[in-house]
Amino acid sequence: MKNKIQIFVASLFALGLTAIAGNVKAQTTSNNTIQEVQLNKNDAFNEIRNLLIANFDFTNSDYKQGVVNSEVKFDIADNGKIVNVRSKGDCKNVSKEIEKVLSHLQYKIDPSKLNQNMIASSFVMPVRVDINNR
Repeated sequence: MKNKIQIFVASLFALGLTAIAGNVKAQTTSNNTIQEVQLNKNDAFNEIRNLLIANFDFTNSDYKQGVVNSEVKFDIADNGKIVNVRSKGDCKNVSKEIEKVLSHLQYKIDPSKLNQNMIASSFVMPVRVDINNR
């Protein structure tokens, strides 16, 4: 009986060392990291941001005062049009305005402005709006 317990404890110890070694190896390899895509000032997203600023209605009194952080998700159709705009953030009214502006833009993204890392059809773009006191 004592021999079986010793074998069982040794097996648990060996499995524990194997698990720890596997975790350490998984944490040090770079194969499972998400690469950040750096945006160029001449890309399509800069144009979208400029159009969003130009068409945003800052006069709505229902907006939260100060800096409002939002995240807008949208798809790009095959013809380059922005579709399926969804926004969420600190202020639901600002998010609705972002959705309204981007949904009604008469703008099509030029595929030549998207680099090789940006060939997806769905994108997430952070938006930061500063609402000053009226």
